Amino acid sequence: MKSLRDLYKIGKGPSSSHTIGPERAAKIFMQRHPAPRYRVILYGSLGLTGRGHLTDKVLAETLPDAEIVFSGDFVDEHPNTLDLFALDERGKIKARMRAYSIGGGSIRIENEDDDRPLDVYPHASFKDVADYCRKEGIDLPAYVRRFEPDGLDDHLARVLDAMDTSIREGIDAEGVLPGDLGLRRKAGTLYRMKPTDEPDEVGLTRIVSAYAFAVSETNASGGTVVTAPTCGASGVLPAVLRFMRDKHDLQRQALIDALAVGGIIGNIVKHNASISGAEAGCQAEIGTACSMAAAMHAFLRDADMDTIEYAAEVAMEHHLGLTCDPVLGYVQIPCIERNAVAALRAMDASNIAYFSSAFRKISFDLVVETMHETGRDLPKGYRETSTKGLAKKYRLK
Repeated sequence: MKSLRDLYKIGKGPSSSHTIGPERAAKIFMQRHPAPRYRVILYGSLGLTGRGHLTDKVLAETLPDAEIVFSGDFVDEHPNTLDLFALDERGKIKARMRAYSIGGGSIRIENEDDDRPLDVYPHASFKDVADYCRKEGIDLPAYVRRFEPDGLDDHLARVLDAMDTSIREGIDAEGVLPGDLGLRRKAGTLYRMKPTDEPDEVGLTRIVSAYAFAVSETNASGGTVVTAPTCGASGVLPAVLRFMRDKHDLQRQALIDALAVGGIIGNIVKHNASISGAEAGCQAEIGTACSMAAAMHAFLRDADMDTIEYAAEVAMEHHLGLTCDPVLGYVQIPCIERNAVAALRAMDASNIAYFSSAFRKISFDLVVETMHETGRDLPKGYRETSTKGLAKKYRLK
């Protein structure tokens, strides 16, 4: 598995696979092939939802005088494929590069697999990680620090700060989100709404939802968020972490340790399955984020290894089959509410694991394998194309 630095990235929304990944590919291509003009062809999910996901905007800001071509054709290698062309003054092609945006802002360049980040972890399944930890008498944060290059805590501290900033910016912002949906921001209203007769469970739902809405609305407007594991699912972890910090007066180091625990869960999914909505549906994005947050929540309650695993498993199991059908191609409906629901579900999954982990039958590794297979079985239209589901049924009034 790769470093957690490759999982937790800080970048612009609204979609890590549609903005951070293509931007990264464009910068690499421009550095290799300086030219007065460029052309980019976007295929598959990039072509079908790139306008709503602001792919054209980030590419236009990165490449000088770039022509952006949207194609609905799918490339067998990956549903998020882009071809980049460097053109001379007469428009003749000087160089070409094909890249795949594989989820979470990571890319793979055709015929350059050896350039991908090297594995830093010797284990690839939760079972192997847990067995190693038990043998060595260490917990998951210690496991992470044992194999990560120096400086990981500094990176996780920056990640934590970026998450806090995206919450604050989302709560402070007002008005309507960009795009044709005309969706009004709700985070600030939810956060400041304090009914005198509010039951405790309603108050919990409101405040956790406010945090998740804040980050998701920041993301939807093209603001800076953390891929956790993606931009589209970036509201789940910050909401759970902030709630736990405030409720239990947790110290900063405990939150950094929790990010390490969530990172191992996300890494296992990314390594063995997918975190790309275009490849495996929203179960791969929100489902993974929910598993990461459930594991963090359990860890922050001093749960043992079995309970942490069970919390992550319950969270993923009950997202199996979740489709990715963003209305009009924007990362807004159902994405923003979905982040809030997943944050609350992560806490519920952790609570279920707290009192029933001794009776579990399904391992986290098994549910990850199942999610991957389910994602491959999903019809293409339900994998971030905006051609099925809510995206098909919804009509602007």
